Amino acid sequence: MLQCARRAYASRVVPSRALQRSRPARNAGGTLSKITVVQLADQLGHAARAYSIAAPEAVPKKKKVWDSVDEAIADVKSGDILLSGGFGLCGTPDTLIEALAERKDEVKDLTVVSNNVGSGELGLGKLLYTGQIGKVMASYIGGNKHFESLYLNGQISLELIPQGTLVGRLHAHAAGFPAFFTPTGASTAVEEGSIPIRLKEGGIKAGVAIPGNKKETREFNGRKFVLEPAIAGDVAFIRAWKVDEVGNCVFRYTANNFSSTMARNARLTIVEAENIVPVGTLSPNAIHLPGIYVDRIVKATAPKQIEILTVATDASAKDEKPLDPAKKAAIEQRHRIARRAAKELKDGFHVNLGIGMPTLVPEFLPPGVKVWLQSENGILGMGPYPPKDKVDADIINAGKETVTLLPGSAVFDSYESFAMIRGGHIDVAILGAMQVSQAGDIANFMIPGKLVKGIGGAMDLVSNPDKTKVIVVMEHCAKDGSPKILKQCELPLTGARAVSQIITELAVFDVDRHAGELTLTELAEGVTLEEVKAKTGCDFKVSSQLGKMQ
Repeated sequence: MLQCARRAYASRVVPSRALQRSRPARNAGGTLSKITVVQLADQLGHAARAYSIAAPEAVPKKKKVWDSVDEAIADVKSGDILLSGGFGLCGTPDTLIEALAERKDEVKDLTVVSNNVGSGELGLGKLLYTGQIGKVMASYIGGNKHFESLYLNGQISLELIPQGTLVGRLHAHAAGFPAFFTPTGASTAVEEGSIPIRLKEGGIKAGVAIPGNKKETREFNGRKFVLEPAIAGDVAFIRAWKVDEVGNCVFRYTANNFSSTMARNARLTIVEAENIVPVGTLSPNAIHLPGIYVDRIVKATAPKQIEILTVATDASAKDEKPLDPAKKAAIEQRHRIARRAAKELKDGFHVNLGIGMPTLVPEFLPPGVKVWLQSENGILGMGPYPPKDKVDADIINAGKETVTLLPGSAVFDSYESFAMIRGGHIDVAILGAMQVSQAGDIANFMIPGKLVKGIGGAMDLVSNPDKTKVIVVMEHCAKDGSPKILKQCELPLTGARAVSQIITELAVFDVDRHAGELTLTELAEGVTLEEVKAKTGCDFKVSSQLGKMQ
């Protein structure tokens, strides 16, 4: 050990040749000096003593804990780019957001970067209602009708970004990259820049105030990729479960999401901690975010919120109210589609389910088939809804519903999640859709000028169809009776030539993505070929072994 210390010290202080040949070496002042064996031994002894000091005494004294939340956020100013962690209302830094809302008269025109913008006046919705946000960079609007209304009436700017691309752009700046290439969004409105960032006052009829950003593309190995620029944040607001006094952070279950990436990105990172613990309390193996990225720590005082509380139903309970016949028929129709989709899953598959009808699929898995459900907000091994007494605000799925974790599950941040997805590690993705083309194009996130659901993770989920089979489950026709399977999609695309199979209440189609052709493979009970032809907006082939949809 002493020999190693001698070599390490010599490599730092004296050039090895000078030691070996006893030649003079230059000291710190630049003059020549000769180091004797006695002097070297004395210096080595000092170095050994310095490195033998007990660890707690070697820790810097400076702590990052602030007593006042108001003082901790005092440097946030108008025009800043604010990164706000959280997914729905899970892991949202509400203590910091509430303090910033109190400064509504002095801090305005913020550009907020987050997966979504709260729910009602909860989460970032508070800053929407105080009028402090000028622009949002997000992947999903969902049910935030106030935000949707502001955008559609030209009162706020919105840059819609695929969820995996959003966290990727944040990661790029954090890691020192100016941009990166991704297959997500290729041949869609994201590449073309056709989604306006801001409409003129009065909405779509008044015209576009700020157009979308057209992206550069390049082909690698025959696939098209989009060049996405890094996002640089001025300030990051983060909520963590346990934080020590020098900023090492531990997140709890799905409350990590975007938070660790955002913390690494910003010029100033402020963390609200549910638990502030002394240095040395946290195991180095447990740290999700090293303290080097954290500048200020405050105590979290805002309670946790649950956006969509879902609990397991009691199998023994009886529904006293009979269902309306039309509603009952609609439920049976959705179950029939989900039951057929479940037959495409094999034991041990890794599967991602979109929100809505796809979430019904696990109820109909064939006997002996168990799958690993992946949720893009950071779960592999997602379980069913919890009993009422087991609800946990930090365990939610991509639809913001409370769920459980199976034995053998893993949780991780959003960057890790989308590496799994884009990298083709998911076997099957099952999604809903507004429209699908005969070539496998899919549209499922917006109706220009009328409805802006948001892209969410869908564009990433369909970005690698050669490795991840994409199945669409949907009603065969829209509410007005118009076909949803078309020669070409009329709505903005989520992905081009991405879908391999379409399952509706009437039929099952296989898609030849390369030839751009559909083949009818199954008909539902009581459905005729003529009916399917009448309700499908494109030509299709009929399998020589046409089966019955089970």
